[in-house]
Amino acid sequence: MSKKNESATPPYLSLDPQQAAARLGEPIDTARFAKAAAFAARGRSDLAKRGYAPDGAKRLRKFSIWEICRYLIPVAPAHLRRVLKQNTDLPQGIGEGGTKWFTLEEVIQLRDHFAVEGASSKEYRPFRPEGLPAKVIAVANFKGGVGKTSTAAHLAMSAALDGYRVLVIDLDSQGSMTSIMGGKVEDEWKTIFPLLAKDYALALQAENEVRAAQGEDPLPFDETLSEALKISASDVIQKTHWPNIDLIGAQLNLYWAEFQIPVWRMGLRGWPLWDALTGFLDREGVLSNYDVVLLDTPPALGYLTINALAAADILLVPLGASFLEFDSTGRFFDMLYSTFASIEDGENSVRRRQGLPEMKFEWDVVRAIITRFDAAQQTNLANVIQAYFGDFMTTYRQDFTALVGQAGEQVNGIYEADYRDFNRETYVRGRETFDRTYAEVKEILIGSWWRDMAMNKEAEHG
Repeated sequence: MSKKNESATPPYLSLDPQQAAARLGEPIDTARFAKAAAFAARGRSDLAKRGYAPDGAKRLRKFSIWEICRYLIPVAPAHLRRVLKQNTDLPQGIGEGGTKWFTLEEVIQLRDHFAVEGASSKEYRPFRPEGLPAKVIAVANFKGGVGKTSTAAHLAMSAALDGYRVLVIDLDSQGSMTSIMGGKVEDEWKTIFPLLAKDYALALQAENEVRAAQGEDPLPFDETLSEALKISASDVIQKTHWPNIDLIGAQLNLYWAEFQIPVWRMGLRGWPLWDALTGFLDREGVLSNYDVVLLDTPPALGYLTINALAAADILLVPLGASFLEFDSTGRFFDMLYSTFASIEDGENSVRRRQGLPEMKFEWDVVRAIITRFDAAQQTNLANVIQAYFGDFMTTYRQDFTALVGQAGEQVNGIYEADYRDFNRETYVRGRETFDRTYAEVKEILIGSWWRDMAMNKEAEHG
């Protein structure tokens, strides 16, 4: 370092107050926030449309024979070409010579063909026991910027590429997951909100029937609740550009649920507000129509997050390998304990008086996932986090690669990126980090199903 640099005055010294005041501009009133929001909305729309088709719709790219045989269907390229030649009724792809490209719908058709006609020793379709409901996976942490939405989105895409039917529910009013999935949400009536309201409305109806039988006045039933009773899952579930990923989107007005849910609870103390999402999934048959339901939660332990955690079979908690994120995640677990133990205590005290069985929250698996990992700088701290969280941790740490950043600029997931836009090695390495994360999550998923099967058999023979 030169002498000049060593003796340079720090930039925060010798500032002129008069010049500083001159740079401030006029005081800001509330209308200025509206102007900033309008500019941001226009910018957000422009950025979100990167990678969209000219007509403004988001479409999933096609997949090459190289990708299909390496990542999607366990067959050799030469064998796949022979099968296509022998079965002209199968999708033939587009392209010249041996370079063929297929839509994901066509890949699913090819997978179904091999599942029937292929080698019995190979897994053409992922493990999914018949007769058992979908598994609900919540991705949550009340610290923002930990890779929560990115992790949830890539797990949804991984599962879809693997052959599962996926429903993604965006519970974050910021709507980032909705943007990634190309969703369109006009207002809160196209979010999960009316289905939560419907759960309360049904509970209120049941209460009023009891009151009527006892000759008591009914509790008030407003227009919102009357309208909510008319809403079903099909009214809010929308298709995405992925053929086997559906979406319940979010937008800013969904945040009002955080204020409305406790108001409903005060109106009917017996309504289990934490169970509204669970009630919707059970009542509307959602768990029969999908294999995996992924819940992307807000960065806060509010009522929407509590509903997501109560509905979840599997809880995934992303965090970075930093002290602040480790500390925050520890506090998140502490708040989970306080919140759900408090609900259990309150409910069970009532149930004991009424002679009813006690309730208990339970999850198949809970795992923390280290995201955006830089092995050169964060290995020691990651090892410390692993040591303290123990079996709560996944073994693989999700690396940050150039592909992650470049795909993010296009408001796309890694799996939506065309490998021809990258160096092949960069693509393979970038994809591997999410493939390995999915491998651990899939192991949890199929292990949970297997355990459920074993418990069902034991119950049948017990």
